[in-house]
Amino acid sequence: MNTILIIDDEKAIRSSLREILEFEDYEVVEASDGKQALEEIKHRVFDLIFCDIKMPKLDGIEFLYKAKELTNTPIVMISGHGTISTAVECLKNGAVDYIEKPLDLNKILSIVKETIQKSKANIPLIQKPTPKKVRTTNNNTVIIGQSPKVKQMLSLIDKVAPTDAKVLITGGNGTGKELVAKMLHEKSLRNNNPFVELNCAAIPNELIESELFGHEKGSFTSAIAKQKGKFQLADSGTLFLDEIGDMSMNTQSKVLQAIQENKILPVGSEKEILVNVRIISATNKNLRQEIDKGHFREDLYHRINVIEIKVPSLNERREDIPLLCDYFLDIIAQDSGREKSIIEPQAMKFLTDFDYTGNIRQLRNIVERLTILCEQTITIDEVKKYL
Repeated sequence: MNTILIIDDEKAIRSSLREILEFEDYEVVEASDGKQALEEIKHRVFDLIFCDIKMPKLDGIEFLYKAKELTNTPIVMISGHGTISTAVECLKNGAVDYIEKPLDLNKILSIVKETIQKSKANIPLIQKPTPKKVRTTNNNTVIIGQSPKVKQMLSLIDKVAPTDAKVLITGGNGTGKELVAKMLHEKSLRNNNPFVELNCAAIPNELIESELFGHEKGSFTSAIAKQKGKFQLADSGTLFLDEIGDMSMNTQSKVLQAIQENKILPVGSEKEILVNVRIISATNKNLRQEIDKGHFREDLYHRINVIEIKVPSLNERREDIPLLCDYFLDIIAQDSGREKSIIEPQAMKFLTDFDYTGNIRQLRNIVERLTILCEQTITIDEVKKYL
């Protein structure tokens, strides 16, 4: 039986973790502070340790330093008062993961299973250079951020995703609305079924109905074969209508009817088709203003906007910029096969204070440009030169 040590000065936390872990047939030992925990690891071997950071007598950071001299047991740090610098310090000094309170018990079990399996198989437990600030789904959609606005958004995604509620995602260009849509799908009960997207701004008005509802062969000049539309392709799954504010009024009327009746009529057909799709929409426009201008149907607005998720601009979440830069540097290094670049602190501060009009997409382009044009260490003078 695998044995897990829980170190936390809050009895309620220890009890809740003990209950869920013992239910999964793990043996659990508790310690209320770092000093007591050090005595435990001197006298027995554990398969995994969960350690709180803020504790009396000997806090979690001090315990981590001392414990790594005594044992190779994987240590996961937990905290209700975490900061980016604290998380980085934990991971740099030997912790295998870092999680925040309130604890997600499903996530706890996933970490336990994965960490112990790797440890038993002698697979290296990779220590990441940055804390785990990425929400990952089964299909690897990630949203990076620890700012209050991002945490609030991720919490809302977790609440809404398992339902079939229609969601309207709002935010500027480059903020990551498509990632939010994908995460909603991947966390939903429809995640084994199709996720189909249509950029309403990219399809000419004369073709968008065919794209949405499909068409029969010969229904118009270029219809050389029968084709299914996005509604049919997304049956039992999710249909993501990106930039829905650019949809023509005529098409809006037909989309409203399809949503209300759960059936569509392909172009050139006389036979309606039943469909079962969840609608997620996104726009960079203020649809209330578009309604006042007569450019968007109010009844459709209320249909698609059961839940609104606002994606914050990059200027509203500046504290996430160092995390995003580090993530982009990792990706660029992997893709190019070159050593990862480093951004000097002064240069990072300049990037953090910069006014972004293109949001995360703009930041990604800037980081890539800097890695191409600069040496491995990116200085503030180079940032100012190439920004």
